[in-house]
Amino acid sequence: MNMEKIEDFLPSQRETDLVFFVNGKKVIESSPNPEWTLLWYLRKKLQLTGTKYGCGEGGCGACTVMISQYLEHEKRVNHMAVNACLTPLCAVHGLAITTVEGIGNVQDKLHPVQERIAKAHGSQCGFCTPGIVMSMYALLRNKIKINYDDIETSLQGNLCRCTGYRPIIEGFKTFIEVTEGATENQKTTHCPMGKDCCKFNQNNEDVLFNKSEFQPYCPTQEPIFPPELILNNIYRKSFLFYKGNNVVWIRPQNLKDILILKKEYPCSKIIVGNTEIGVEVKFKNKSYPILISPKLIKEMNNILVKESCIEIGAAVSLKDVEDFLRNQIHESKEKVKVLNAIRDILHWFAGSQIRNVASIGGNIVTASPISDLNPIFMACSANIIISRFDRGVRKLVIDQNFFRGYRNVALDDDEIILAIEIPFTDDMQFFKAYKQARRREDDISIVTAAFNVILDKQNHFVKEAKLCFGGMGPITVCAFKTSETLKNLPWDEDMVNKVFKSLNDELLLSISAPGGMHEYRKSLCLSLFFRFYIYVLNEVKCIGLENNNKDLCGSSELPRLKPKSSQCFEIKVKNKINHNAVGKPIPHMSSMKQATGEAIYCDDVVSVEGELFLCLVFSSESHAKIVSIDFTEALLEPDVVAFFSASNLSKELNKMGPILKDEKIFSDKIVTSRSCVIGAVVAKSEYAARKAKHLVKITYEKLQPVIISIEEAILQGSFYDGYPRKIEKGNVKKALLHSKHVVEGYIRSGAQEHFYLETISAYAMRKEDELEIICTSQNPAEIADTAAKVLGIPNHKVVAKVKRIGGGFGGKETRAAVLAIPVALAAYNLKKPIRAVLDRDEDMQLTGYRHPMLIKYKVAFNDDGKIAAVIYDVYANAGNYMDISCSMLERAIAHVDNCYYIPNIEVNGYLCKTNMPSNTAFRGFGAPKAMLAAETMIRKIADILGKKYEEIVDINIYKEGNLTHFNQKLTYCTLGRCWKECIELSDYWHRKQLVEDFNRSHRWKKRGITMVPTKYGISFHTDLLMQGGALLLVYNDGSVLLTIGGIEMGQGLFTKMIQVASQVLQVDVSKIHISEMATDKVPNSQPTAGSMSSDLYGMAVIDACNTINNRLEPYKTSNPNGRWEEWVFAAYLDRVCLSATGFYAARKIEYNRETNVGDLYEYFTYGVACSEVIIDCLTGDHQVLRTDIVMDVGESLNPAIDIGQIEGAFVQGYGFYTMEEMLFAPTGEVISKGPGAYKIPGFSDIPKEFNVSLLKGAPNPRAVYSSKAIGEPPLFLAASVYYAIKEAIKAARSDAGFDMEFTLDVPATCARIRMACEDHITEQVKPTIMKKGTPWNVVP
Repeated sequence: MNMEKIEDFLPSQRETDLVFFVNGKKVIESSPNPEWTLLWYLRKKLQLTGTKYGCGEGGCGACTVMISQYLEHEKRVNHMAVNACLTPLCAVHGLAITTVEGIGNVQDKLHPVQERIAKAHGSQCGFCTPGIVMSMYALLRNKIKINYDDIETSLQGNLCRCTGYRPIIEGFKTFIEVTEGATENQKTTHCPMGKDCCKFNQNNEDVLFNKSEFQPYCPTQEPIFPPELILNNIYRKSFLFYKGNNVVWIRPQNLKDILILKKEYPCSKIIVGNTEIGVEVKFKNKSYPILISPKLIKEMNNILVKESCIEIGAAVSLKDVEDFLRNQIHESKEKVKVLNAIRDILHWFAGSQIRNVASIGGNIVTASPISDLNPIFMACSANIIISRFDRGVRKLVIDQNFFRGYRNVALDDDEIILAIEIPFTDDMQFFKAYKQARRREDDISIVTAAFNVILDKQNHFVKEAKLCFGGMGPITVCAFKTSETLKNLPWDEDMVNKVFKSLNDELLLSISAPGGMHEYRKSLCLSLFFRFYIYVLNEVKCIGLENNNKDLCGSSELPRLKPKSSQCFEIKVKNKINHNAVGKPIPHMSSMKQATGEAIYCDDVVSVEGELFLCLVFSSESHAKIVSIDFTEALLEPDVVAFFSASNLSKELNKMGPILKDEKIFSDKIVTSRSCVIGAVVAKSEYAARKAKHLVKITYEKLQPVIISIEEAILQGSFYDGYPRKIEKGNVKKALLHSKHVVEGYIRSGAQEHFYLETISAYAMRKEDELEIICTSQNPAEIADTAAKVLGIPNHKVVAKVKRIGGGFGGKETRAAVLAIPVALAAYNLKKPIRAVLDRDEDMQLTGYRHPMLIKYKVAFNDDGKIAAVIYDVYANAGNYMDISCSMLERAIAHVDNCYYIPNIEVNGYLCKTNMPSNTAFRGFGAPKAMLAAETMIRKIADILGKKYEEIVDINIYKEGNLTHFNQKLTYCTLGRCWKECIELSDYWHRKQLVEDFNRSHRWKKRGITMVPTKYGISFHTDLLMQGGALLLVYNDGSVLLTIGGIEMGQGLFTKMIQVASQVLQVDVSKIHISEMATDKVPNSQPTAGSMSSDLYGMAVIDACNTINNRLEPYKTSNPNGRWEEWVFAAYLDRVCLSATGFYAARKIEYNRETNVGDLYEYFTYGVACSEVIIDCLTGDHQVLRTDIVMDVGESLNPAIDIGQIEGAFVQGYGFYTMEEMLFAPTGEVISKGPGAYKIPGFSDIPKEFNVSLLKGAPNPRAVYSSKAIGEPPLFLAASVYYAIKEAIKAARSDAGFDMEFTLDVPATCARIRMACEDHITEQVKPTIMKKGTPWNVVP
């Protein structure tokens, strides 16, 4: 491609300066690089770091900003939320950008959106908060009166991993004019509190926030759109040309110009939203030298209503299409069935940020085999209007010949799509489109289907039919033979059976088909047609066709419901005195800074002159010898400074690991997974470093076996040394021999990715012979210690700091060192500041996951269900390094009992050594997987005996004074209270009867309801970690600076510690500040993990505060009516030390592993949940209708934070048990590398009614102010959803005549749910799956 001559084809009158506005200020960029994204420019050029990098592919919403554009033909300004990570900088010419910094700040004034999300406790780690704020802000700027659907739709493209979404929703619902769900006059409410609902009790102080305190929102007070962009139309009409080193950006003014460019440069790319090209460039290393924007081409940007169709310009955004179809089409119902199908499917198409910019033409030519829209276009035989410079305009039908191959369509390279024609429909024509995905909103499809049928008006025979599918091959397919088979058949059950047989013959899938889920995908094709069949029956029933009322529910998908919630807790101290802070729902201390984008995270640290960027080079093999490493070509790049590898470290220094030093900083001889780091490239820019890392050539010699799964490890005998780890109690053999019933079973759970919104980052700077490291670690002391050892310098010359991290959940406890140590090494040796940030795909490949686990059990019990003995065999997939898997297994085998007394027990724990990335800590550690075994076992006993699950629980549940299987006596056991209270608050027995009634009258929708208890031990299992330190500095003005050894990652630790200090010192919380955790303030700290931090550091803070109080006591005595500031200043004048350290060491753990006797835990946190679900038996979709939780948190230090932790843990656990599935290829390659392939719960996935109650009157004498640890214990309660799903599946299997015993592995994805709902469809499909080839994926 001759780029030098491109300017010969461009007009002389062209604009080469890029002009736009950011937060009201004009920006002129004279040399814009077309490779720059808006996110990069905002963060690196303008230093506006409130806009965050979360994924780089438009899948998380952390980078959301608002773009405003003057629409000259409508004489109005349009505002839209977009992903800055995908928005090309060159696309914003003449536009106004608003970032989170531009709408409010802490010093001056917060915008109401910022204020409400902060005060409603909707910001925990805060990394996602700016993006969520901007999505909501853009909605308010575009629409004066909003409803809940507007809020939910606007937030479809935003993810939050901390809060569980409920507080965000509650805060934003205050913008809705009419309060939903309760009417004061009629005193009606859906709240479990009934007439005592806080909505009717205006004087009740026991609320998490008071919405009457919010500043009112007034749209007229918003910043004005820059008048220059309205008055000067040159911005909207000029020819643009921007030239970079590798890419040029062109915005032609008319169709002729764009056709000439395509003629001369056929490989040039038309770019509109950059939602596909941007991902290809970043993650697939593709290069597109010529980018052409069609924004000024009127033929590509119009929507026209014609006599027989609607013509939509190829460059029209999906949002504009959606709005047009919703607001402008007033044709008869029969005429617009295709248009309605498009409108409906667009709601589920990506997130709002993507729909705002992605074009309909781009969706067609991208030709994704799982496109949401292309099956619709094929089914309705839509025409596309195509133009080429030397051939003019032609039309082409989207049919079975249009898609030539994978992402390849029947267009010549020099042709462009001008528009698409969507035909109108007739009165006896029936058209419907369906999409099935892992998550309902903002997800790529697994299978899409569009069905177009015309029935004869007289006898209802099929006249014409077209059945089209996505996700069934490398292209969108038309089931042509089946469509032909349908013709002249009556619309009845016999026709359905013939279609099923034909589809089974025509749609072929093998176990090696990309995408996996072969049985499910094929079953979906039949199931969705069956849904369409019932839909058509229902539509034409008035003219004679009959249908079964019980089957009618199969015609529709699960409905969208508005969420509601309640929180029940007690504030013991009702006064308004702010130094009585403990027990009050004080908002997170950083929430306002997080809401305004002013909160600083690791990569927000201001860049300095001479700063370098580091990129890691990973192994591309899972098990291989390294033959050679050639980095010569990388070093030849002009901006590359250095390459570090094992050759830069001695053998003794090239190792790390939190317990065993079995991990190499840089692999040199053998790689054992694709997470192995082989080297690090250091360059002058991130772009140069990332480019150079692909130039490092590594030669491998592959080794066998490559072990990925637990089953493979068992087969190969691949275990870590020293296992199995055993616990034994009682006489298991005797109990098994004398018990009437002995049953075996198992439960299998997969890997879960942490998916914290802030990827692992590090920044290091050498200062003389010292080193300062800013990192995203839950254990900065370990980072400093490891760095000192690797560099061969004393620990006192290395300082690690953490101000806050954007979520951790255990994933940053040990794995942050993998990046931080190479950064420290480079900074110290090069004597330059070094920055490094993992891309989302790198983070997901490198940092490990929740351990996959297989637990087999053999249980003995008698006729009443009383357990006599259990043998557990626990297998955990540890990955390629030990990391802290040994500690995880210890917790797992200590929690296999969950809440049940087992007099005789044997537990055997195995750590499997595999070639997947080293697995690590995750919220709940080993407990949420181990407790599954106990719950599964209890339900199995109930099934065998024909008893209710609740009966088996009642007879086996722990009671006060019982001994656990590790012989710890249970004291202050509130498990029975939690169970009873949850039954009452949830109205369990009544609702269970309603569920049974529902299931009797519905064939294709089933409900399930169940309870789950939890008992979580609080301890690190080792004395060394059971300590905490604090440093308290009191300044002579009375202000207090507190530092603790723990870090803030959204869990509210800093806020709680400020409350504790406030209570002890009797000063206002506003006078106390925690800046950061730094190892030069509190040395030898322990990881912030295990839910222990409030207990340890709370006691240390009390100790430090008491020291200060003792020193100030003489001044308080001599001046009893004085103020805090006066006492402090008097002490200062007397030269009294106003700084103090605090320290706390918990009681020694008395547990003896050899004898299995003693107290292993400080105490236990208890809770019970009740969840009700509904499943769609045809697709496997489910919805959580309601969840009630009763949690014993002792006397809460902060009810808002504790309830936030309960909800956040529940939703994260919900993801683990139902949705989040890590996929691996048999070669060990990680398939799930970003939000496109890996789905965490979104806003619409939370329980539609979410009620949380804190158990009252249950103080805990073992922790600070009688509180309890709460970060991890609630996570297992989400298993209530999993077991409710199993109950619903049982009902479906009963209707279909299948056995009630079935396997449902964790997570219970839509695929697993559907295939467990066995019926005549799944039975037909299973034998047709071809068994040839290697399976596409394996379960780790």
